[in-house]
Amino acid sequence: MNDVIQIWQFAIPIALAAVGEVVSQRSGVLNIGLEGTMLGGAFVAAYVGLTTGQPWLGLTAGIVVGLLASLLQAWFVLVRAADQVVAGTAINLLALGVTGTLFRKAFGESGQLLSVPTLPKFDGLDAVMLATPIIAVLAAASLRRTGWGLLTRASGEYPTAVEAEGFSVRRLRLGAMAIGGALAGAAGAYLSVGIVGSFAENMTQGRGFVAIALVTFGRWHPIAAVGAGFLMGGLEWLQFKLQAQGGGQIPFQLLLALPYLAALAVLVVGAKGTRGPAALGQPLQRDA
Repeated sequence: MNDVIQIWQFAIPIALAAVGEVVSQRSGVLNIGLEGTMLGGAFVAAYVGLTTGQPWLGLTAGIVVGLLASLLQAWFVLVRAADQVVAGTAINLLALGVTGTLFRKAFGESGQLLSVPTLPKFDGLDAVMLATPIIAVLAAASLRRTGWGLLTRASGEYPTAVEAEGFSVRRLRLGAMAIGGALAGAAGAYLSVGIVGSFAENMTQGRGFVAIALVTFGRWHPIAAVGAGFLMGGLEWLQFKLQAQGGGQIPFQLLLALPYLAALAVLVVGAKGTRGPAALGQPLQRDA
């Protein structure tokens, strides 16, 4: 049972980020900046949790950072009609540079091992672990069964038709990006105050990119994306367990790469025969 709980815990950051990315992509916005948003959330959550002694405040701060990052990216892609991949890459580079600089400024040139208070757990479970499947179900139901969900999905498929009906594609995409940013910030924050209890430079280590891959593997469905996130959580748990046991004759570099090799494999296999939102990555042609 302890192994199952640990796998569940490892899965949360990728699963949360993937749910938010599903919502964003369904509206037509590809958030390549997911990695940077998670990293910013992780740093701020660790800093606030450490200085206040309250991990819940750290988690909240991480969510706020995710929202701010999504608003910054929205200004580029929705207002300035910038290329979504370029804007997301800029967010990633900005987050990497800013968090690294602030970390060294606050805790020394080479950094130091921080001990950040973590979320309280009951029988190995915390509130975020319990909330993640619920969030996925709510996201799936909202996208499929509400007027907002219909319009959001239409924004990712036929944005001109949405605007012809008098609705604002820009606002719909902004809302979807805000949801995605908040969940990405929470995902990064959970790394700091839910799992590790610390922070290190670039501690997300590609999890944001893995989450993007899982959106495709999950066919743009929140629940399927969470299921794929649990698969990645299991592989991450496995590589830690194998390292702890010595790994036998397997090079440790291969063990570290195991979750990412698996993500590449599922992307190659899962992408066959799939079709994303028709307007995914396309800028708005006019003001909404």
